[in-house]
Amino acid sequence: MQPVITTDHAVPHESQLPLNKGETIELFVRERDGTKTGGERKAVLMLHGRSVPALPGFDLGTDKYNWMLFLANAGYDVFAMDLQCYGRSPRPSVMDDPCNANPKHQKLLFNGHPLPGTTGCSATYGSQLGDSRSDVSEVHTVVEFIKERHNLQKVALLGWSAAAQVYGPYAIQHPENVESLFLLAPVFPPDAPGSLPGTDWDPPQSLPVSTPPLWSFPMNLTGKEGFGLDWDKQLLCGEERQREEGMVERVWAACMANDPLGSTWGQPASGLPQGVLRYRNPFWWGWNKTGAKLHGILGEQVPVLIAVGEHDTTVNSSPSTVPFLSVPELYKAIPGPRKLMFKIACAGHQIPWELASKHVHQLSRQWLKHTAIDGHTGGSFVMDEEGDYTPAP
Repeated sequence: MQPVITTDHAVPHESQLPLNKGETIELFVRERDGTKTGGERKAVLMLHGRSVPALPGFDLGTDKYNWMLFLANAGYDVFAMDLQCYGRSPRPSVMDDPCNANPKHQKLLFNGHPLPGTTGCSATYGSQLGDSRSDVSEVHTVVEFIKERHNLQKVALLGWSAAAQVYGPYAIQHPENVESLFLLAPVFPPDAPGSLPGTDWDPPQSLPVSTPPLWSFPMNLTGKEGFGLDWDKQLLCGEERQREEGMVERVWAACMANDPLGSTWGQPASGLPQGVLRYRNPFWWGWNKTGAKLHGILGEQVPVLIAVGEHDTTVNSSPSTVPFLSVPELYKAIPGPRKLMFKIACAGHQIPWELASKHVHQLSRQWLKHTAIDGHTGGSFVMDEEGDYTPAP
């Protein structure tokens, strides 16, 4: 097997965040190039979700859970990026102050005991951090970097969870750059805020947003215990059929390795802090049942494949929940016929680290090669634990 060449890049970008607008930062991008000698180069860009950065999600170890390595070994040139405020990309200094964390998280993380240093303090930056315009601009910078680096016309986009909030709008705004869209467990709020009347993607209000209680702080926190408990709630097939032993510890350690400061916060265990996952509080707009249909691009110029675990209640909530999230509503909202959806048995929202990840890997490899699955370019299917699938009822 031809060796995979791994390169870490620092991609210059002019920030569009209201906090540091105009400042040049460097976005972290990892490349795992498995292009075969004499073969056609095909690039894939992977984007993380709302809380976990790129490397723990896509480049975990070197075994069966490493999605980047799987695709690189299949002959693809695979890139994974961290948006600003995540992983190995820059975090604004407001994220270094625990007083800027969601007040509810400060208390809940530590069994009623506040995060050290936060007693009686208040946020020094009282607004959201991250938004649709900034995220799309960062993805665009990295896509253009990939195109220029390898003289390519288009890049395939692969995203997990809240990456859909960025990749969906990006594909609609820049279909000339997007070969295809693979969305794993995509976040889709059909009734989310739209753009200003008469515009496609301008924010519906001025930025940054400071409206309490949702937008009056820049950062959220998750501790190891909460991370594990949330995952456990979706193990409805039983742990032996869905998740290998020790995966919570393994994933948590990978997350902490990508946050030198966050790893020093948190409830002590055996005399050492367990760390916290720091992630920004973003304001997204436009990705809804109206926005997904704009210009008829999705499912036409840009073919789309959606995959979701059958027990994923993170992205499939009750209609009475605020915000209401629904993967089937996204499938319905995509206007073109070139759209596929697979519901995967015995899997939850953390499917990249579950046993069913092998089915996701196989789907993505076939999709990237053919923009079809076994000749199917449209339709909704149910996949069993063996990877066999039938049309959805």
